[in-house]
Amino acid sequence: MTLFAKPLLLAAMMTGVIVSAAAAQTNIFSGTETVDDQIEDLRDDIDDDFDRDIDRFGNEGQPLGFSGSLALRGTASDGNTDTANLGIGTSLGYYDGTNGYTLALSYAFGEENNVTSEESLLYDLEYRRDLNPALFGFATVQGSVDQFSSFESDTFIGAGLGYRISNTNDFQWSVQAGPGYRIAELSNLTSVDEAAFSIGSNLLRRLNENVFFTSDIDVVISDFDTAVFSDLGLTVAMTDMLALRTSIQTEYHTDPLPGFSDTDQTFGVSLVYTFN
Repeated sequence: MTLFAKPLLLAAMMTGVIVSAAAAQTNIFSGTETVDDQIEDLRDDIDDDFDRDIDRFGNEGQPLGFSGSLALRGTASDGNTDTANLGIGTSLGYYDGTNGYTLALSYAFGEENNVTSEESLLYDLEYRRDLNPALFGFATVQGSVDQFSSFESDTFIGAGLGYRISNTNDFQWSVQAGPGYRIAELSNLTSVDEAAFSIGSNLLRRLNENVFFTSDIDVVISDFDTAVFSDLGLTVAMTDMLALRTSIQTEYHTDPLPGFSDTDQTFGVSLVYTFN
């Protein structure tokens, strides 16, 4: 286990106890008191839970001032097999009525019998400016670091325009696109450094007062490879500050290195704490 992963794991466990206690007191969050221990058996993760349910494209739905969320999951076991798994996702935002800023970070770590089996970091820093009620401009730096992927690091820097197709309380759908530059380091020690183009779709559908569905799709197109990231989520609100989120996240590359799969999928269950 890396030096920075151990204190993060302890912090996640301590925070998990605090959050579970708060949930027990409120006795809500989709009707459950705590996230059931059996969920651990599913080996769910929140490694890329950027909580886009809070940060909608083009500032829609974002409150004035500072806002953010924290999602976490941590497990550990010893005996015949020693394992440790940690997932932390955080999203911070600021909106002044015209300009919006968001920073999203997600870290995942896994260890089995003192051998690291997973370690990845996702990040997304974005600036958005509303041009009119339907049109907005954006600039972004987003990417990933993953030593167990054919793309050990992959960063996109770009800017463009977005358009809100729908922006109601029950249905939000925005699309955005623009040119940029892609910088990547591959596991075979080669690198990618070339122009790229990004396309994004962000959809939210509220099913009732406490349940909503989200679908986020991001595509980065370059000469070497096209990457598609998909995040389907179902969120159930417990209170104004606590929610339970289940998700299916997919990462697809058209041209992975030999020996690597072109598709990775993660099925996740996470406890999300929102503050503003």
